[in-house]
Amino acid sequence: MANRIVLNNVSYHGAGAIQNIPLEVKQRRLQKAFVCSDPDLIKFGVTSKVTDLLTENHLDFEIYSDIKANPTIENVQHGVEAFKKSGADYIIAIGGGSSMDTAKAIGIIITNPQFADVVSLEGVADTKNHAVPTIAVPTTAGTAAEVTINYVITDPAKDRKFVCVDPNDMPMIAVVDPDMMASMPKGLTAATGMDALTHAIEGLITKAAWDMTDMFHIKAIELIAANLRLAVEGDPKGREGMALAQYVAGMGFSNVGLGIVHSMAHPLGAHYDTPHGVANAIILPTVMKYNAEFTGDKYLSIAKAFGVKGAESMSQEEYRKAAIDAVAQLSRDVGIPQDLKAIVKEEDLDFLSKSAFNDVCTGGNPRDTSVADIKELYKSLL
Repeated sequence: MANRIVLNNVSYHGAGAIQNIPLEVKQRRLQKAFVCSDPDLIKFGVTSKVTDLLTENHLDFEIYSDIKANPTIENVQHGVEAFKKSGADYIIAIGGGSSMDTAKAIGIIITNPQFADVVSLEGVADTKNHAVPTIAVPTTAGTAAEVTINYVITDPAKDRKFVCVDPNDMPMIAVVDPDMMASMPKGLTAATGMDALTHAIEGLITKAAWDMTDMFHIKAIELIAANLRLAVEGDPKGREGMALAQYVAGMGFSNVGLGIVHSMAHPLGAHYDTPHGVANAIILPTVMKYNAEFTGDKYLSIAKAFGVKGAESMSQEEYRKAAIDAVAQLSRDVGIPQDLKAIVKEEDLDFLSKSAFNDVCTGGNPRDTSVADIKELYKSLL
């Protein structure tokens, strides 16, 4: 069986990377940008770092800011109509996962109008045409949406999130500039960083993992272990390290999938509006323990990436525990809550467990699971 890797056509990395956007636009003879960015980024002058460049280079654009923290079907449909009216021929997505996911869904539906209901994009959609050309500029170091074939939409009518997986939604260009992430507060830096760590660990142990994606994921874990604490304190080198780490993790997991940490986090976001990175971070050590016996020697790689002393000489049981402990310690150090007591209501457990089991990420988990098992995992965190 052949293994597939899907990545951006072009990506730029490092401080000042956004300076390359006008050149790329001109070289590709693109005419007008539909700039997707959330209201807070516009309010605090983050979006303008890019739009000012467009203005200086006499490049036309229109801003679309109807972006919700958990984008809904209605948000996407509104965006599709706005794009049609704008006369734009490409998208610039500026923001975290919400802006990126909204832009991806809009871009896909514009070129594949038969999916205008949005719901039919769930899972692996049979789209025929690549999305509208998109330049993705992340402002958080976590989701890696700029280099993934995935996006997540909320269906309020059914109180759930659904994952869409489509190589045709891959942004044409990714611009990963840590200067665009400099305004992230500590809490958001921590949550998005732990999201990136969850991507790397779940991608490393998922059933579809292979040598190339293992390489990406192990490097991402190493970078996160070295840089997340620094980034949370506002250290520029830490932020630059995390910008790279989350992208490298995305290069991997986008191509091999995730596991039940994400399956369990998605219903929390849909039902309680829990920040995705926080949900992942709380759940991750518990699910790592649950999956441990089905991961071969992968946890040794995690322990070594965290710099655990003497990991090589440890028994399998010891290095697995050391890996889980290192993840849990990082989570504590960056201020993540350690349980779901303030989030989950016990009467919701049946609904949450069924939703998680039916999530598209569940199939990639290294250990086959059940609704009952997932319910016990939730309960253990209460």
